[in-house]
Amino acid sequence: MLRLGTGIGWRPEIADAVEAMPGVDWVEVVAENVCPGHLPQSLLRLRERGVTVVPHGVSLGLGGAERPDPGRLAALAERVTALGAPLVTEHIAFVRAGGALTASPPLEAGHLLPVPRTRDALDVLCENVRVAQDALPVPLALENIAALFSWPGEELTEGQFLSELVERTGVRLLVDVANLHTNHVNRGEDPAAALAGLPVEAIAYVHVAGGFERDGVWHDSHAHPVPRPVLDILTGLASRVAPPGVLLERDDNFPEPAELERELGTVRAAVAAGAARRAAEQGGTGGPAAGDPAVAAPAPAGAGVRQRLGVAQAAVLSSLVAGTPVPEGFDRARMGVQARALAAKRADVVAKVAPELPVILGDGYRQAFLEYARSLPMSGGYRRDALDFAGHLLKLGRPQDPGTRRELREWWLHRAGPAPRPRGLAARARVLLRGA
Repeated sequence: MLRLGTGIGWRPEIADAVEAMPGVDWVEVVAENVCPGHLPQSLLRLRERGVTVVPHGVSLGLGGAERPDPGRLAALAERVTALGAPLVTEHIAFVRAGGALTASPPLEAGHLLPVPRTRDALDVLCENVRVAQDALPVPLALENIAALFSWPGEELTEGQFLSELVERTGVRLLVDVANLHTNHVNRGEDPAAALAGLPVEAIAYVHVAGGFERDGVWHDSHAHPVPRPVLDILTGLASRVAPPGVLLERDDNFPEPAELERELGTVRAAVAAGAARRAAEQGGTGGPAAGDPAVAAPAPAGAGVRQRLGVAQAAVLSSLVAGTPVPEGFDRARMGVQARALAAKRADVVAKVAPELPVILGDGYRQAFLEYARSLPMSGGYRRDALDFAGHLLKLGRPQDPGTRRELREWWLHRAGPAPRPRGLAARARVLLRGA
């Protein structure tokens, strides 16, 4: 079993801090955010120092009804090779629905959504995982996700679902203790019970992150300090088994490097407290050995099973991003919270991939985008979403100011045309953003 140690999520905004930070054994990078032929110099320098880099995918959608896309798998495999990674990770989630399988329009969530813990969903997930394992050059580990809503009629607990997944595929687990806390607040699930049901021998590493609570809902923001309940869950896990690796995630609202170092120290202390408890209970410092889990070949998921799952997921996603009715049995209030969260994330990500839009539209950007998102779902990724948003405004004759509308039209033509048009707006956007 690979021993990773203590790590931190590498992000461009904190690249210099991560390089200078003492005691960082490894880093994790969002796979879709790096280009194999143009790796950031910071990552190359870390690799030269012997720091392990693990790619963490977010777009495969292995919990979806469709089989994994060969192009996405090939792209992920290419990043694994470029980074010299010893393993690769993804999520137990669906991120898109609809399409040919359900004879409905294809939809994208732009976010990780929970799969139902049912036999049908497990059969599909196991087969999809096998396809991914065959296409990837290193072992695959899958992460339990945070969720704002539950599926009605679930047949398995989190522990049962993950245990059977490991037994049937041999996949490893990326246990996110922050997500266990999120599901405790949002879905009433006991983190201790979830941990007790996990096959600890399959754990590849552990995620730790912060969030915040609003109106009784926990938001897994990755933009706040790690709270004590999450650290306590980490200690509880470490009291059962020595985790091969622990990683601090931070995606936004980055603190000063010294604060990040202190937070890493707090994470180490939580693991050490669990190790001390384990040693006291076992009379030694060891724990269960992490070996290769036994694998039982899964039976193929039939077309009918995939179609049933696809129809259900399309109905859920459509209610979240296209304003269709919430399917029967779902908590309407929680689905409303999820729908608003998805729209807000779309607005934030589009502002990052197309930073000129908030510059052109000013304070009106966010409200205009949320109005657009309420009725027009994303279907082709965030960059396509930015173009569609701008085109939507122009069709409506907006913005009302002729000069602003002309500037938006120029931006749209520059991005949507067959070849880039010479212009200075991108440079202007960068200058304004630096001064914001």
